[in-house]
Amino acid sequence: MAGYARFAEIAALAGDPARASMLHALMDGRALTAGELAHVAGITPQTASGHLAQMVSSHLLHAQHQGRHRYFRIATPQIAHMIESIMQVASGPEVLRVAPVTGPRDVALRTARTCYNHLAGRLGVALADALVREGNVELDCDAGLVTENGIRLFERLGIDTARLASRRGTSARVLCRPCLDWSERRAHLAGAVGSALCARSFEAGWIARVAGTRAVAVTPQGYRVLCETIGVRADALRKPDFA
Repeated sequence: MAGYARFAEIAALAGDPARASMLHALMDGRALTAGELAHVAGITPQTASGHLAQMVSSHLLHAQHQGRHRYFRIATPQIAHMIESIMQVASGPEVLRVAPVTGPRDVALRTARTCYNHLAGRLGVALADALVREGNVELDCDAGLVTENGIRLFERLGIDTARLASRRGTSARVLCRPCLDWSERRAHLAGAVGSALCARSFEAGWIARVAGTRAVAVTPQGYRVLCETIGVRADALRKPDFA
């Protein structure tokens, strides 16, 4: 009976139109604020907060505090699969919805910028994706580590992870963490390795600052290093937006 009760609880939560709209909006992998989700669902922020609290309590969503904001994302791949299956069953004439606009409106800042001392924007997220995909870094919601393969990669890039670790009195593998990107709402790479990679990119001329802003531009040499050495996919770095 407990299983049936849980089934009914999840079905009721996902079946509410406002909550369904918010779950649908989160299926692109980004994390969104309560205000952004309220806009998507066409409800007040106060009402959205109540819905979100229910979905977090029932483990449909994961809430993450960063800075002044609280961000929400789909809690697990299993939840995402459930929502996708419901969407497939319910497929029919699509109701067009305006996707929430997140982060800075300036195209250069959205494309590539510094976030304190590491790389952010579409560039930062594509870089983190490549490092994870190639088995060089492991990231979850709150923490990360550099693998043995990653230590060797960073050495080829001119980054001494053992030296970074000795400064912090920790293992060379525990040197990175995810940072939720302001515009992409997915993780870019922070921590000691994220900072060192950003500094090394400036030093080696792989990226250059855009005067008067936090935006950066990827140079032709940097484009080659990102794609050929680190494994960033070329379609993630559409060249006209960068070099």
